[in-house]
Amino acid sequence: MSHYIRPFHEIGLQDVGLVGGKTASLGELYSALSSQGIAVPNGFAITANAYRDALSQGDVVNRLHRFLDGLDKRKIKRLAGIAAKAREIIYRAMDTPLLREQFVEAYRQLEREAGAGVAVAVRSSATAEDLPTASFAGQHESFLNVRGAKDLFEACRRCFA
Repeated sequence: MSHYIRPFHEIGLQDVGLVGGKTASLGELYSALSSQGIAVPNGFAITANAYRDALSQGDVVNRLHRFLDGLDKRKIKRLAGIAAKAREIIYRAMDTPLLREQFVEAYRQLEREAGAGVAVAVRSSATAEDLPTASFAGQHESFLNVRGAKDLFEACRRCFA
């Protein structure tokens, strides 16, 4: 069984390719500071493997290629519609039973630590952001005060899309 969720205490800077730069830094901070008695909120990351595996199911990649191959970037008005269709394909692909099950368990663990209905933040973290030749800062989604496993799962799917 694939494990798509990694708690902060299991990730660090060596995991940028798996969970992205921001999340790897959160894991590093959690491990370094919590052990010194500094209160750092716990959390978890969804791995890039969850995304890759979801896209490899069925004809997801082929459907994305139909929209994106040969895209004429000069036709600005069409770009928004094509992007919306691509996001919808990815959003739907991210709804797998295994991922949903792992989300619920990870959120339940946070609730055991911080109390029922604990509010969390959801933030995209790309595995190839802030490169020497490119930066994607500000291009990603953030959702604050997300409560409950269902709303958390939906916010994460929206981030992936």
